[in-house]
Amino acid sequence: MLQFYDFYEKYLSICWLISILRAYLDCHLMVTNPLDYVEPLAKAGASGFTFHVEVAKDYWQELVHQIKMKGMRPGVALKPGTPIEEVYPLVEGDNPVELVLVMTVEPGFGGQKFMPEMMDKVRALRKKYPSLDIEVDGGLGPSTIDVAASAGANCIVAGSSIFGAKEPANVISVLRKSVDDAQHKS
Repeated sequence: MLQFYDFYEKYLSICWLISILRAYLDCHLMVTNPLDYVEPLAKAGASGFTFHVEVAKDYWQELVHQIKMKGMRPGVALKPGTPIEEVYPLVEGDNPVELVLVMTVEPGFGGQKFMPEMMDKVRALRKKYPSLDIEVDGGLGPSTIDVAASAGANCIVAGSSIFGAKEPANVISVLRKSVDDAQHKS
């Protein structure tokens, strides 16, 4: 338990620093009770709060309400094995999420291989919700970005490909250009 609190304290310190810098802080949590984190992340300056549909099926309306009340942008994520249809009620509800995150790896650790079969979910979302922000996370880099962007992803999470690069700024430019080019084609 001590390790969790040490991590949590460091995470909140980073959140505070980012809020000072006025950067958009996109927080994606895979925890069993995301309601417990709404208040602390809001206080730390989080901009977006993305929770997993798998753990919030019974109370997502309250969760989205709390996220919005704290001034954050709500998003919902789904793991590779979760059917895309499970997020539709959250996008179509009276108080909807504003972003859907399609995991393109199994959540848990960085450096995994991109799962191109998840692009069917991205395409289905883009077709059904043309103006929705669709984020992808896992295995994204220069060799996989075009597939994700052309499928309809307009928000990209890239960790290992950026932080492991000799020239991180160049990788960011490649990713950004691919998404921009794909959006202009559609």
